[in-house]
Amino acid sequence: MSSEDSTHQFTVNEMPLGERPRERLLSHGAQALSNAELLAIILRTGSTGENVIHLAERILNTWGGLVGLSKVSPGELEQLTGMGPGKITQVLALFELAKRLMTSRSDEHSVIKSAEQAAHLVSDMRFLLQENVRTILLDSSRRVISIPTIYIGTLNTTVLRVSEIFREAITRNSPCMILVHNHPSGEANPSPEDIDLTRTLISAGNLLDIQVLDHIIVGKNGWVSLKEIGIVFK
Repeated sequence: MSSEDSTHQFTVNEMPLGERPRERLLSHGAQALSNAELLAIILRTGSTGENVIHLAERILNTWGGLVGLSKVSPGELEQLTGMGPGKITQVLALFELAKRLMTSRSDEHSVIKSAEQAAHLVSDMRFLLQENVRTILLDSSRRVISIPTIYIGTLNTTVLRVSEIFREAITRNSPCMILVHNHPSGEANPSPEDIDLTRTLISAGNLLDIQVLDHIIVGKNGWVSLKEIGIVFK
């Protein structure tokens, strides 16, 4: 056997029907496929000299699996051989849909009775690469009105204007809200700046007759409710 034959990779079309990802998904269900096989279906085609399953395996190995891949930028994907604009957009779209699914609500007027419910609504924030500030706006029955993004940036270096945080609540006539922001580079433990900001917003909310019910911080591996841990909130 020549060296060329020994390094030949079968294309997906050359594989037996029972081993092809699409056919296996239809026959056995998506749960029967590996991460690489599922990603191969999304990518559709391989690159020169490499079938799509091997390409998918190489992509996952490069970034340590799905969690690592979910955090890469388009520029990083471009550096990987075999990844053109089409495949890059397919991967980015895949993870964006996954993030939206995590926070999708069958009833957008869900009643929030706990910090855990509120944290679930913004669980996609643990994937964000920049610090984001959101408010969960509620009506008088604690039903969700909307979850606007108020700010994107770094809280440690930029002073948030209180008026910006309350603007949407005033516009939508929301009597109460939950402040949420993420720590993209660390744990969810509150910083002194987070605590000071919370105190300021509670005081401002009292003047505006808008109750700040909680401040939830989302980290990479979890979340913290300042109210639940007894900081600032009585």
